[in-house]
This record gives sequence, C-alpha cells and structure tokens, in this order.
Amino acid sequence: MTTLSLSRTNSANLPQALRTAQAARHVPEVQEMQRRLSEYQLGIFMPHTHDAESGDFQPLPDDIVQVESGLQVSFRSSQEIASQTGRFLPVGWAWPAGAPTLVAACEMDEPPKPGSAGRYVKHKMIRAN
Repeated sequence: MTTLSLSRTNSANLPQALRTAQAARHVPEVQEMQRRLSEYQLGIFMPHTHDAESGDFQPLPDDIVQVESGLQVSFRSSQEIASQTGRFLPVGWAWPAGAPTLVAACEMDEPPKPGSAGRYVKHKMIRAN
C-alpha cells in the first residue's frame, strides 16, 4: 500500500476548531490513537462542512451529517438520517457531547425484496439516463 501524506502548512484561514484538528495530527498521542484504530480498519478525519457562498471550511454542526450518495457529498439533518436507519450506512463518528455521534454516512441503494428482512445492500450510484 502507498502511504500518502499531504502537508499543508498554512491552515491560518481555517476556523480555530479546524486549526486545532489539523495541528492535532502531529501530536504523538493522536498518532498512537490512529495506529491503534488502524488495527480495526478505522481512521481519523476532520468533520467539517463548507459555507455555501464562499466554500470556506466550517466545523460540522452537531445536527448535520455529511452524506455520500451517488458519488456526491451533501449535508443533511441528523434527524432525516436517523429516521431512515436502514437506508444509510454509518461511516464516521465523533464524540461532541460525551457520546458517539454519527457525523458521516453513505446512502445505500437496492432495498431488500418484499418479504425480506435484509437491508439496503449497495452504495447508491449515479444512474445513467
């Protein structure tokens, strides 16, 4: 496997919370957590969104989930996602209020056949017309 490390030294334009997250990647304790998480095929990411007008980075609000659907990313209400648990596969969690909280999900496609107890089984993709 190829190891890729992007280094951007100028994060001064990020909000303070995201500058803190970027700097934390270099803290030995965080690197050790990342190593331990990798044993479970998990990683570390910086939950964030973008301003709709400027594209500026912003911290992800507590009531928003980043959703990948059809190879596109959108930001949706956590209540919307919570009401459709069988349709979304959780892929990112944070700990904003002392408990694990969903912050990223993939929308799934191909609902189970009628009478089946199964779940959605494939990632939702862009459909060609």
